[in-house]
Amino acid sequence: MAVNKTQVTPDMNRTSLEDDLKEYAELAIEIGADLVEVIPIEQVRVDDRVAFKCRSPRCFGYGACANCPPHAPTPAEIRDLLKSYEKALIFARHVPTEILMRDRADEERRAAFRSIYEILGKLEAKAFYGGHYLSTGFAAGSCRSAFCKPDVPCAALEGQACKFAIRARPSMEAVGIDVYGMITDAGWESGGPQKSDSCVRLNRP
Repeated sequence: MAVNKTQVTPDMNRTSLEDDLKEYAELAIEIGADLVEVIPIEQVRVDDRVAFKCRSPRCFGYGACANCPPHAPTPAEIRDLLKSYEKALIFARHVPTEILMRDRADEERRAAFRSIYEILGKLEAKAFYGGHYLSTGFAAGSCRSAFCKPDVPCAALEGQACKFAIRARPSMEAVGIDVYGMITDAGWESGGPQKSDSCVRLNRP
């Protein structure tokens, strides 16, 4: 029988949080993120209007994906959830607009979105085994668009096991997180971190 020797350490030493967050930010850059910042949890904006825009105008994923509205956690649930956290790590990758505007079946576009899920998964695993085992993450874009073919129904909604259950997660926008507001606060619209009031800010050289 194979045994995983990696042990989960209970999150008892709160004094290591800042050092751990810096390590996670550096890891994010190492595995593909272009911009990273650690922010107070109060700066994570949650607005019901963001999730509503999945409905009007109706997104292709609305009702068609287990991690998209109306199946995703609601903004009210997320606001309540965030009360249990102190910090958030946000990251971004530079992807040419030309790629993002392609058809959802385009493999290069799908790979760009998958890379976000992959970075997120590695960061969450690092935090989990580092003692912060209740850390959680939200991706960008529909997991159906990233992992599944457009003409293939969501297995989870069909009562079957999700083929990507370990990697698939709700997106920030699906749960009502105001991504545009957050990146503006971080100063990223002008090409990189500009503000000086956060504990960690990194960008790829």
